[in-house]
Amino acid sequence: MQTLFLSRVKVLFPILLLLANSDITFAVKQSPNIVLILSDDQAWSDYGFMGHEDIETPNLDRLASRSKVFRRGYVASPLCRPSLASMVTGLYPFDHGVTGNDVDGRNNREKLDIPVQEQFHQHPSFIKDLVKNGYLAHQSGKWWEGSHFDGGFTHGMKLNGRHGSRESLSIGREGIESIKSFIDSSLTDQKPFFIWYAPFLPHTPHNPPVRLLEKYRKPKRAMDVAKYYAMCEWFDETCGELINHVDKKEISENTMILYICDNGWTAKSENTEDPNQKMWNGFSIRSKGSPYENGIRTPIMVSWPGVSETGESDAFAHAIDLYPTIAAAAGIKPPSNLPGINLLDKKAARKRDTVYGVTHAIHNMTVADPDNTLQYLWCIENEWKLIARYHGSDTTKYKNVHIWDTAPYRLYNLKKDPHEKNDLANSHPEIVECLKKKIETWHTVKSKNLLKQKTGQP
Repeated sequence: MQTLFLSRVKVLFPILLLLANSDITFAVKQSPNIVLILSDDQAWSDYGFMGHEDIETPNLDRLASRSKVFRRGYVASPLCRPSLASMVTGLYPFDHGVTGNDVDGRNNREKLDIPVQEQFHQHPSFIKDLVKNGYLAHQSGKWWEGSHFDGGFTHGMKLNGRHGSRESLSIGREGIESIKSFIDSSLTDQKPFFIWYAPFLPHTPHNPPVRLLEKYRKPKRAMDVAKYYAMCEWFDETCGELINHVDKKEISENTMILYICDNGWTAKSENTEDPNQKMWNGFSIRSKGSPYENGIRTPIMVSWPGVSETGESDAFAHAIDLYPTIAAAAGIKPPSNLPGINLLDKKAARKRDTVYGVTHAIHNMTVADPDNTLQYLWCIENEWKLIARYHGSDTTKYKNVHIWDTAPYRLYNLKKDPHEKNDLANSHPEIVECLKKKIETWHTVKSKNLLKQKTGQP
């Protein structure tokens, strides 16, 4: 059985290679297995292959060595739930309706979420498309939108809860045997499979194994930072277990592995002198929940031996690209209204010079008026990034995430200033105006206006 499977792959390999090196979107008769690895709350720089000096990620480094690595990857939103929803649907939050994490952050969450989930499930998703086309699909880890059955998965761990059941959220921390069993049974059934691996790592609670925590403890390093660093390596270990099982089963040549993080995170140092840090719980300003690079940027990887190229790229990649990329690999025609591109389509990648995203309040979602909670729209064109500040409603305990940023526009040159230390809006008004028009063309805001001009720095 295994020999027959591999022989089919070898027959198709020259065709796949030819198509991968062309400018056209390809269809594959022998549908590849697809694995989507999702980090949870990790800064774009916090990997060995991205150059971090302390955090070790040997397994993801190995995946990077056999992947097309997009170093300038971005998510649609710096919040978990809307970010994941955009990956699944290929749409921006104001289009699919999931703009925050909850309608209300404290009361009647499950009941109030029903209209949001109903709207979300009206949209096509690559998960449903894959299953319609003969795939078995397994959900593990974080999944917000009802049960895994609601999401279109054939197999899974999510039956209840806001993030998921305890079993679902323990994946990775307590092993991945359920995923291994799913892979094995899919091979026995001779069906292509899709795996959603979102193991709630390195997300809080930061409870790494003692062996890893001791590795990252240093005399002048705050304990919360050491715990976060250890969690990043722990997550890497679980990814290695999954990748190694794919290799062990000798199916890596017919398996596409994609990697992305849902949003950024920068650990709040206990040693900081910044008084603003008192507003926060666990993470620094300008990371999770913010439109800055540590909130929205992520490496995006595509590994498909013999089909996708390897090496690093500074071309833009975006979370909305997952749907068209997966659809192309599986030979599925995606919806015509998707704004993303197939990341293996060289022509489309060459044409893209701009990416966009949005930040809403963490809670207070309004299905009928997604802009009601709008906090930021942002645009990056080549090396220039513009952040436009809006004053959408936020009455929750998380409102302090946004109140410190009072300027209507902030402009950064990411090539010279990747950590956004120097706001150039006042010195380059012509660039502000140009990118402002791009933002307004991309998404017209009817219900809320720009924040009035104020002075002050975050």
